[in-house]
Amino acid sequence: MAQDNKERLKEIKKFNIKMYRKFKRDNKKKVPEAEYTTVMKNSANIIEFDNLQTYFYTDAGTVKAVDGVSFDIPMGKTIGVVGESGCGKSVTSLSLMRLLQGPQGQIAGGQLRYNQISKKRAVDITKLPITEMQKIRGNEIAMIFQEPMTTLNPVFTIGNQLDECIMLHNPKMSKKEVKERSIEMLKLVGIARAEGIYDSYPHELSGGMRQRVVIAMALSCNPGLIIADEPTTALDVTIQAQILDLLRDLKDKINASIMLITHDLGVVAEMADYVVVMYAGRIVEQGTADEIFNKPLHPYTVGLMKSKPVLNEEVDRLYSIPGNVPNPINLPPHCYFKNRCEKCMEQCEGVYPELISVTPTHKVSCYLHAGSRITEDKKIGGKK
Repeated sequence: MAQDNKERLKEIKKFNIKMYRKFKRDNKKKVPEAEYTTVMKNSANIIEFDNLQTYFYTDAGTVKAVDGVSFDIPMGKTIGVVGESGCGKSVTSLSLMRLLQGPQGQIAGGQLRYNQISKKRAVDITKLPITEMQKIRGNEIAMIFQEPMTTLNPVFTIGNQLDECIMLHNPKMSKKEVKERSIEMLKLVGIARAEGIYDSYPHELSGGMRQRVVIAMALSCNPGLIIADEPTTALDVTIQAQILDLLRDLKDKINASIMLITHDLGVVAEMADYVVVMYAGRIVEQGTADEIFNKPLHPYTVGLMKSKPVLNEEVDRLYSIPGNVPNPINLPPHCYFKNRCEKCMEQCEGVYPELISVTPTHKVSCYLHAGSRITEDKKIGGKK
């Protein structure tokens, strides 16, 4: 037994070294523009995730953190990505920003098509050279990270950190113009006494103010897409409401799209136009906010809805989905939710169910609804 385990670990190490070398080779080679330019399936989308696969090559084996994720982010819309901790929400956003910790974390397959309006072209972010990605990251696609205290550098002033972001993407601006832009952004996110806060350090601000500063930093270059990763975590309810109102107003002002990552269903219900439900690195259901909240189909989505507290309803104990998320290493070939599902049937022992359309906007990955699939004719408004 011990010998078998030793051999297995040896094979894993050998495979990991091979993948690390490939990663370094890919990063060194010069990529011609023709290789990373592509065509959007729908020009009304700003981002199209197409079968995205993001893996982590660890000593214990390959962790398939994101495995075959496909969804679109339309221009000017808010997409909510929900699911419990460890389902791959944040890794999906980090893949889009190309901020994975390599060579352990790598995009192993799929496409990330970005509609780069500034250059009137579409690019595949998975193949984009780092120099090109640096021009997009923070400028055209910005991210609001989970914890503002760890996002902000404690040894630099707020103004110093805001200025750096603006100067990097606007080298022709003078120092005076950069400072004016930074103060303008602080005022835009509702910070009173912006000139004073500009010279303050992060530890001198409250949690809500720090979060506003992080939002100001993300919006300083007028991005077309804002990725908000748990933007209201660790904030009290009143500050949460203010931050959500702020995001909604700013989205309308600069006509941006938002990818909102959270496990708070209340936030999603208030903010999102479309919802993507993830479980163990895959999408189990997606649709409009109305479809997901009023007509959930996948047993996991139904479980999530049942587990949220309801006002004016007395219960002894809130519902919780039984069991645990499967180990992301060596995932089973069948549905990952099978062992936790209350509606499990014989078919669930088979291959992983594909994502099928039950309405033109509503998709679900479950054998319970295999008979509800709509035809291509019906999708485009024709007769069955």
